[in-house]
Amino acid sequence: MARTGPRLLGMDIGLVGLGKMGGNMRTRLRNAGHTVVGFDHDPDKRDVDSLEALVEALPSPKVVWVMVPSGAPTHETIERLGELLGEGDLVVDGGNSRWTDDQAHAAMLAEKGIGFVDCGVSGGVWGLENGYALMYGGTAEDVAKVQPALDALKPEGELGAVHAGKVGAGHFSKMVHNGIEYAVMQSYAEGWELLQAVDVVDNTTEVFRSWREGTVIRSWLLDLLVAALDEDPGLASIRGYADDSGEGRWTVEAGIENAVATPAITAALYARFVSRQEDSPAMKAVAAMRNQFGGHATQAASGGEPGPEPDLA
Repeated sequence: MARTGPRLLGMDIGLVGLGKMGGNMRTRLRNAGHTVVGFDHDPDKRDVDSLEALVEALPSPKVVWVMVPSGAPTHETIERLGELLGEGDLVVDGGNSRWTDDQAHAAMLAEKGIGFVDCGVSGGVWGLENGYALMYGGTAEDVAKVQPALDALKPEGELGAVHAGKVGAGHFSKMVHNGIEYAVMQSYAEGWELLQAVDVVDNTTEVFRSWREGTVIRSWLLDLLVAALDEDPGLASIRGYADDSGEGRWTVEAGIENAVATPAITAALYARFVSRQEDSPAMKAVAAMRNQFGGHATQAASGGEPGPEPDLA
């Protein structure tokens, strides 16, 4: 059983979305003594068969935590809950929603007297055992309604959770957190590639492992990279393709909108775009221009060897 700290005063809470994160959150909440009613489209995961049944199972004031994909799925779920819940009830959006969506959702629910809290959640698959880092936004009154659940989900100790500000502050903080995550991961990745490329270091994995203690760049991400290298030396089984969930893009856009330079985060985001190309159209143009102005050799589209460089002496 996962450690969740001292037993807390139990509360009833609905949880919509029981995937990797939501399912583990339900378990952690139950381990802390809370009553959780879960709904998911997968009948093997859910406790009730509909949102209507979930709402009916909760005592008032009702608290429903939403953990579904951002965008349309979240909007549709919150809109439906707005029809089912009543004055004094509360909706918590714990997904990766864009912070500007929070403001629209809060305004929509407020028309019916329903409160809203946005909560950025970090912790991934390790959250069940270690707790989740929580960043939440909303009024003090609304946060108080879900505080027992927040206390159960957070890591043990004083840190790991913050009331970041008004509605939108939670997801805005999580967005910036993920932007920083992009840049840190990219730095580790580039360093690993360089160490691998030069024939001077005997064991790159052991170099990274040594950095886990005493250095200024030690971190949990470094620990995870070492674990991945132990499982798959050289990462031979993994394709060099990295997707993005949207929050890196939103961070860059927020930087542009507010005239805040984010060069490291932006470069990390663009590196992910490059990773998805089998053959770069931009580099085709660069190769063509080099050939035009200097006669530099180009490669055939099939990936053949380049011809000899021109003698420009």
